[in-house]
Amino acid sequence: MSFYNPHSELDTHEVTNQPPALENYNLYTSDPLLQETVKRESTGSTFENLVYTGAQLGHETCLENGRLANENPPKLKLFDRFGHRIDEVEFHPAYHEMMSQGKGSGLSSIAWEEDAQDGHLHHAALEYMLHQVEAGVCCPLTMTYAGIPVINRSPELRDEWLPKLLSRSYDGRMIPAHLKDGCTMGMAMTEKQGGSDVRANSTKAVKCDDGYLLTGHKWFCSAPMSDAFLTLAYTDAGLSCFFVPRFRPDDSRNSFFVQRLKQKLGNHANASSEIEYRNTWAVLVGEEGRGVATIMDMVHHTRLDTAIAPVSLMRQALVQAIHHARHRSAFQKKLIDQPLMQSVLADLALDLEAGVLTFLHLAHKFDVAAENDDARAYARLAVAVAKFWHNKRCPNFVYECMEALGGAGYVEEGIMPRLYREAPLNSIWEGSGNVICLDILRTFAKEPEAIDLFFHQIAPVLGQNSNLDNCLSDLRDMLGNTASLQANARIIVEKMALSLQASLMLQYAPADIGTQFCETRLGDGRNFVYGAAQIANAESILERIFPEK
Repeated sequence: MSFYNPHSELDTHEVTNQPPALENYNLYTSDPLLQETVKRESTGSTFENLVYTGAQLGHETCLENGRLANENPPKLKLFDRFGHRIDEVEFHPAYHEMMSQGKGSGLSSIAWEEDAQDGHLHHAALEYMLHQVEAGVCCPLTMTYAGIPVINRSPELRDEWLPKLLSRSYDGRMIPAHLKDGCTMGMAMTEKQGGSDVRANSTKAVKCDDGYLLTGHKWFCSAPMSDAFLTLAYTDAGLSCFFVPRFRPDDSRNSFFVQRLKQKLGNHANASSEIEYRNTWAVLVGEEGRGVATIMDMVHHTRLDTAIAPVSLMRQALVQAIHHARHRSAFQKKLIDQPLMQSVLADLALDLEAGVLTFLHLAHKFDVAAENDDARAYARLAVAVAKFWHNKRCPNFVYECMEALGGAGYVEEGIMPRLYREAPLNSIWEGSGNVICLDILRTFAKEPEAIDLFFHQIAPVLGQNSNLDNCLSDLRDMLGNTASLQANARIIVEKMALSLQASLMLQYAPADIGTQFCETRLGDGRNFVYGAAQIANAESILERIFPEK
């Protein structure tokens, strides 16, 4: 029950026909699609943590913390009051509450915990729920999750750092790691002159008695208050991967200089910075000259979360729109009962369901990949496809949900503007659209078996839907035209994404929903705006997404 009881009777009028605040609900148990898909993709794990975390995240206190963390962005503190250089970032208390909630749930560690079952699947469900409340805190948690497998393969770092990274304890203080119960990790790869072309980097690494000293800069370093970072720098052997802690082994501050914080379109709770290294102490990770190959394992896992994040935003936006439509009347009817509104919301729901099926399918493949080379190769390809497509769908999806609220959706007091500002982000980070497409083409060349595994994944539904069959035929023709692969890369990846989503919808969604997805996304009458297609059984589709109590 909310303790916020506003006055509805004012001197000039009575406030009516306004929806109640959407709060104090369980983000897991109120999502039948999430529950159903997690249960199907699991191998027998239990879900008590998901139920508990879903209740915590949907509580009004946590929702308010998400708002406060976003509305009170971090502040850079270069010096303390005595003039000492400190290079620290100060966060609102709500940010630390959200970080504690996320790390305490196991979001960053559960995939790697000893005897973990379906760890990546549970991680994906936790990421999906937390991101709905506040996206900014997910960045350091994602990078910690993604950095753990790299650290685990480094004998120099594993014993000291792995227990801290696996801990569910959060400690936001700027103190040496050995004084903390739990730590977080970041990543700093790109530079001004190269961006995604990290081989154009200029940062240098020189060997010293107890490690390496780095000199150079990074143009984009998110979560600079993390306890350590993976970064890239050149040795004589080539571009190499290094581990950079905020403190040296003698507990003195490392030479990690924050130049400024980025003023971003969205993602306001997360501190994104520009940094400089000046004889910064570091530990080599992997072999010299193999830096990209080493750090790509971290990138591979961050891409799972950047494929989840847009679907999470879509979920939150659609739930807000459905909630509004159920409580708002216009022209003598509830909005939810207006045929045109039903068409828009149900059309949106088809994309949301396809996205949920896809990212949880991929999370399961990440779990299987630990012991299966085919699953590993397939996941490397398919997660890039999903990242590209989910993020291309997200901005317009969120806009349509915002429009369902009318003018109220465009007002900063609500969550919709925050979701809309966040919507483009994950298409840009961890490989923008063109970079992802080029990575996929490189996978075709380096691991041609991956594309065979992709088609094998879709094979069970061949012949069930002519629209899907025609799409797959077109896709094979395009892949066979090797001279035009790069020019056709975006349409190739789009067809791959839609084919995979259609196959999952046909296998696991109710039959009418799977068929309608294929007709509206792959058929000749494909439309450009949500709500243009006639969606049958709209009420049941929306009830499947967000049941009305």
